[in-house]
Amino acid sequence: MELRRRLLASSLGQRLVANLAAFYMRLIYATNRWHRVRYEVFDRLLAAERRVVVCFWHGRLLMMPFARHGPRPYYVMISDHRDGQFIARTVARFGIGTIAGSTSRQPAKALRKAARLCRDGNFLCITPDGPRGPRMRAAPGAVMTAELADAVLLPVGYATSRRWTFASWDRFLIPFPFGRGVFVAGDAIEVPRRLDEGGRERLRRRLEDALNAVTAEADRMTGHHPMEPASAAEVP
Repeated sequence: MELRRRLLASSLGQRLVANLAAFYMRLIYATNRWHRVRYEVFDRLLAAERRVVVCFWHGRLLMMPFARHGPRPYYVMISDHRDGQFIARTVARFGIGTIAGSTSRQPAKALRKAARLCRDGNFLCITPDGPRGPRMRAAPGAVMTAELADAVLLPVGYATSRRWTFASWDRFLIPFPFGRGVFVAGDAIEVPRRLDEGGRERLRRRLEDALNAVTAEADRMTGHHPMEPASAAEVP
């Protein structure tokens, strides 16, 4: 852990670790057999020229650069701390842009910036439980961003048959080579404009349930018991 902190504390260390991470991600993608479930939803949204906020859990972040579909540019919202800078360097190696900001620090500024990019035709990616959790419990930021951008929410999950799970707050999944992998898309969730507080909360719960459903489906398809969300005792 101390070595990791030292590496990520410098620009040179971040570039080195980002290069290693990108190499490992490409290795995993090349050595697993991948299947995509319900990806026709991407085609329908692209054909209809809809604005899209793609959502996935923080613990399933690693292979999401390979979940992309279609010609539009992708941007991911990242936190503005050191780990977020490392993530930005890593995803840049896959042609994915980043939005510097956080829904916990200056949230209105970050959400407006994300909504502008989405309105300009980019696919926006958000981890609704990031950057600090609780695990697999959606914060309201994704719904608010989709509302501002007049976009739909699209839940996506992935899993692999051969894997290891960190004992971290998000149970971060590390895939291993030479197995099977699956990306699972859910149904698009419409987000009306000018929601009241009750409407936002209903959509937040709907997004949380949908994300847990696609993630559980991916786990089961690769031979694993579904990952459990944070318990009520873990939720502030």
